[in-house]
Amino acid sequence: MHKKLPVPLWTILSPIVAWLAYFGSSLDLGIFYTFFLAAVLIAAVLAAVHHAEVVAHRVGEPFGTLLLALAITVIEVALIVSLMLTGGPDTAALARDTVLAAVMIILTGIIGLCLLVGGAKFKEQVFSLPGVSAAVVTLTAILVLTLILPNYTTSKAGPEYTPIQLIFVAVVCLVLYGAFVMVQTIRHRDFFLPPDADGDEEVHAEPPTNKVALLSTFLLLLCLGIVVLLAKALAPDIENAVINFGAPKSLVGVIIAAVVLLPEGLAAYRAARKNRLQTSLNLALGSALASIGLTIPAVAIVSMVTGMTITLGIDMKATVLLLLAQFTIMLSLATGKTNILQGVVLLVIFAVYLFTIIAP
Repeated sequence: MHKKLPVPLWTILSPIVAWLAYFGSSLDLGIFYTFFLAAVLIAAVLAAVHHAEVVAHRVGEPFGTLLLALAITVIEVALIVSLMLTGGPDTAALARDTVLAAVMIILTGIIGLCLLVGGAKFKEQVFSLPGVSAAVVTLTAILVLTLILPNYTTSKAGPEYTPIQLIFVAVVCLVLYGAFVMVQTIRHRDFFLPPDADGDEEVHAEPPTNKVALLSTFLLLLCLGIVVLLAKALAPDIENAVINFGAPKSLVGVIIAAVVLLPEGLAAYRAARKNRLQTSLNLALGSALASIGLTIPAVAIVSMVTGMTITLGIDMKATVLLLLAQFTIMLSLATGKTNILQGVVLLVIFAVYLFTIIAP
């Protein structure tokens, strides 16, 4: 009799095949190999989602969603920094474009899809209002300070901070994010727990053993590592495709952000389908906070060390769409209940954001 594997076989094979495929990427094997790399990248992302959910179930809420948000952000930061170091001055706006894309994808795309799917299946879904309010208020402050304020400071012309301003804003981002994590995990952990956890069989399901959780943690790290490397290997092909398509270069930031956020988005979507909207919102908002609250300080450090100029301020069109998304999220999540309409509105804003990148 065969012994049952502690985790599904495909979630073990996916990162192994992806790592092997990555080592073949330097051989220049043509367009079909590029498509193969893209396929194994998606398989590694799906495996990462599975392992993240196993680990999250073991450590419990809200630590599980925090863990996945931090893991995703590590990928994003590693990717942005490595592309900046190899791309030189041409990548001055890459961090800004990727962070803006990540925030718009999360606030309008991922949350919009979760509210739409949840609303279609369950008509109305509930969540803990204090936890979501804490995340939204922190996110609003960080977004304005990092992406909008640089356009209006006068020490340096253009959408850039001076070195001393950049250091100050990086510290402010870390303080705000650190305060949010403390509230989420220590002082007010109950704000981030599902309001109806008592009736949720999923919450009371038997957690995985330590052995399974450790195996999943190791495989999760393997998956996340190869996602960074494959995304970096595919970046030139993505850039060439975007240029050949005639679209602006900022679309590259959107594609990188979309690849990086795929595990988060899938996990949030699956939680919404199981009527666990609190978990979806913890994942999405936690990821948006980690994405911008940790990426900006990391990029600031790279800027200080290399002397590279970093462009942070977004243009007026992006500012209008970002403020619209933020305002709509505040109104959508103001009552502690959601329905299908909020999902539709958010997805329409997401569609407008994508459309105005391609046709500005």
